[in-house]
Amino acid sequence: MKRGTVYLEPHLTEWERAAEETILTLKNILGNSAADIQHIGSTSIRTISAKPIIDIAVAVNDYELILSKRDVLENADIIFRFDERPEQLLFVMGDFEKDTRSHHIHVVLYGSDEWNNYINFRDYLNSNIKAAREYETTKLRLSEQYPDDRIAYTDGKKDVIDRLLSEARVWKSKQLSK
Repeated sequence: MKRGTVYLEPHLTEWERAAEETILTLKNILGNSAADIQHIGSTSIRTISAKPIIDIAVAVNDYELILSKRDVLENADIIFRFDERPEQLLFVMGDFEKDTRSHHIHVVLYGSDEWNNYINFRDYLNSNIKAAREYETTKLRLSEQYPDDRIAYTDGKKDVIDRLLSEARVWKSKQLSK
């Protein structure tokens, strides 16, 4: 997907395969430096349309261990994009000559709010079709409204994401108490 643009596609099983391949590559490179690696984001929610960009969350206990592997990651075409510690490091994959992205790899602290939000949001929407449809409806409306403005598209999702994350936290706590 070209940077800055927004379009959605119906869920494709190839997204799951692409995520699995990327996770395997990351595990081979990062080894024990990663506490966990998960497919997240809309491409991991089986019932909704999504931007064709695979989101992966890498949970770590120490950002420096990941940054020390930057050269190896870049040799695997996993390019460092920015550092927002303590929230996350971002790596991307894609065709940089064409200014397209196929993967966003979010490196966050294991057990952090960011990690828990990524996992809980995915799991909640995969288990609650009504919530997933509400999120998809919002995404479709915004993608039509802002096809060339990724920032406005992302900002427009904030309220529904915040509310669904709140629901996801309640849902998760009920799951843990069973």
